[in-house]
Amino acid sequence: MEARHLRYALTLAEHEHFGRAAEALGIAQPPLSKQIADLEREVGARLFDRTRQGVFPTAAGEAFLTRARRALDEITAAAVDAGRAGRGETGRLRLGFIASALLDPLPLVLRRFGHERPDVRLELHEMATSRSTAALVAGELDVAITLGPPRGPGTEHLVSVPIGHDHLIAVVSTTHPYAGQPSVSVSQLRRQRLIVAPGEDEPTVTAGLRTLLGKDSTALDGATVARDVHTIIGLAASGVGVGLGPSRMLSAPRPGTWFCEVTPRTPLPDLILSFTGRDQSPVLIAFLDTIRNNCPAVGATLDHRLSAL
Repeated sequence: MEARHLRYALTLAEHEHFGRAAEALGIAQPPLSKQIADLEREVGARLFDRTRQGVFPTAAGEAFLTRARRALDEITAAAVDAGRAGRGETGRLRLGFIASALLDPLPLVLRRFGHERPDVRLELHEMATSRSTAALVAGELDVAITLGPPRGPGTEHLVSVPIGHDHLIAVVSTTHPYAGQPSVSVSQLRRQRLIVAPGEDEPTVTAGLRTLLGKDSTALDGATVARDVHTIIGLAASGVGVGLGPSRMLSAPRPGTWFCEVTPRTPLPDLILSFTGRDQSPVLIAFLDTIRNNCPAVGATLDHRLSAL
C-alpha cells in the first residue's frame, strides 16, 4: 500500500464518482478503478459501494478513510519537518562561551539567529575556556567561544576562527583619581588595588598581567578576584579598586564608571569560535552563516578554514 492509494481513496470519497475523481487526480478512469479494487483486495474489505447514484464509502471504507486522512497528514508533516530540519530551521545548538563574549559579539549574533531560526532550541552554557574546550572535544557542545585557541588532546580536529580582538583597559569609579584620564600607565597600576578575573577562567590574561606588571611586582597578590568582566565593572563602580579587563568592556558602560586605556597598549588573546570540522549539521551551518553576516571580518577566514577540511 502506497500513499497514492490513500489519495485515490480519499479523492473518490470526495467526488463520489470514478470519472470525476479520475479527472481531479489527472489520471484515466480505468486505472483508478483498478487501483481501488487492488486496494480493497489488500485491505480485505469492500471500501466503496458502487451504485447508480454514485460511489459511496462503506462502513469499512469510512474507518479506512479516517486513518488514511491522518496518515497522509502525517506524511505531509513529515516532509515539511524534514525540509525545515534540512535547512537548519529546527533542531538544537549547544553553545559554550566565556562571559565576556556576552559583551560582543554574542548579543547581536544570538538575537539575529533567534529571530531567523525561532524553532531552533538554543542550549547556552557559560563556561571557562578549558571546560568548554573539553566539552566540545567530547561532543557535549556544538560550538565553543573561548579566550585564545583551544588547547589539549583532540583539539587538532577542531576548526577555530578569531571573532574578536582585544587589548587591556582599566575601569574605575568616577570618584577615583584616574577618572577623566584617557589612559593610565603600567607604573600607575602597580600602586593600585586591582580587580581582575580569576586565573582559572582567564589563565592567559593573568599570566600576561604578571608579565606586564613585572615578575617581581606584588600588585596582583592582593588583587580582588571577580567572577567575570561584569563583576569587574560593578566592583570598580563601587570604588573597590582599578578593574582590568578586555576592551570589550567598553560596550557595557555603567553609570559611575570611567574607562581608561592602559599604556603601553597590551593586546589580549583573541576571542575564538571553534567547532568540530566533521560536524555538518544544518543548524551549525545556519549558525555559522549568522556569524558571517554579523562579523564580516570572520567570513573569509572561516571559508578558508572550511575549504581546507
